[in-house]
Amino acid sequence: MTDGSAPRPAGPASVHQAPVRGVPLLITAELPRDVFAWADGLRRAHYPPDRNRLGAHVTLFHGLPPSAEADIRRLLGRTAARSAPEARISGVMDLGRGTALSVESEAMIAVHAELAERLHGLIQQKDARPLRLHITIQNKVSHAEARALQADLACRLRPVRFAFRGLLLSHWRDALWRPAQLYRFRGQA
Repeated sequence: MTDGSAPRPAGPASVHQAPVRGVPLLITAELPRDVFAWADGLRRAHYPPDRNRLGAHVTLFHGLPPSAEADIRRLLGRTAARSAPEARISGVMDLGRGTALSVESEAMIAVHAELAERLHGLIQQKDARPLRLHITIQNKVSHAEARALQADLACRLRPVRFAFRGLLLSHWRDALWRPAQLYRFRGQA
């Protein structure tokens, strides 16, 4: 618990839960433990504590229909059988009233496009747009506060190379993302 009110994952998920009927599904690209710890530390330091209910993550899809869960699970299992997509944290992203770490990964963009094609008709409009991979570390603050953090990070941030750990399927329930199953890429712990 971070603020005494909501559960928060201690690290990248390693769970397997039965389907939960009637709740939207989300898919994230999971960070390796070391990158997660660093990015989540930034998130805890800069995200408003009363709103920080999740660990650091890279969102791929929001609000998929629960009726497609069995098909989505099979698709994620097949997709994760490949080598882990390489990535690089390359800079700071301005979110207006927040700040994110920009993530470059042609391989993960390709995975997203493949999943989007196979999930055609199920994804929300915002998930059909070109993907801008990022890790949100601050949100819902003043523009001045966001710009100050962006300037600070821009001076000290160095590129970080990593491979994504896996694809995490979660349920949206009780205003939280509840991890359902992590589909690890080949060779990832």
